[in-house]
Amino acid sequence: MVYCDLWLRARAACREGEKYLEWNRHPGLKAACLDRALAVQTARWQAQQQAGRIAPQDLDRRLALARFARGEAMKESSLKYAYVWFQTAAELFSPPESRWVLLSRKRMPEARRLWKAELDSRHVRYQDYMLE
Repeated sequence: MVYCDLWLRARAACREGEKYLEWNRHPGLKAACLDRALAVQTARWQAQQQAGRIAPQDLDRRLALARFARGEAMKESSLKYAYVWFQTAAELFSPPESRWVLLSRKRMPEARRLWKAELDSRHVRYQDYMLE
């Protein structure tokens, strides 16, 4: 049971890392995903407001905060998250050495290299220990 749990967690973490790498390659995917999540949340809150469970002014505040959160998420580095998810799979969910752990270990250096290049292009100062 423990082996299966670790295998599944490593798979999920590795897939998250791949998702964030893909978002870096195609920023439109990131925007579409975040827009979709915002639309779902907006629809849920509007339904609650129509049912009388949320006051109109509270709905406006929630929507403003959700739009702000979406904007901040768009600014976040997808490469940072890719690296962290690969690191999570490789360090927290091994042993066993599943194929997901091995793939994550293989992808970590690439994600880190790309993340460092992104930081350099933005003129962000960092030390290597800060990226761990």
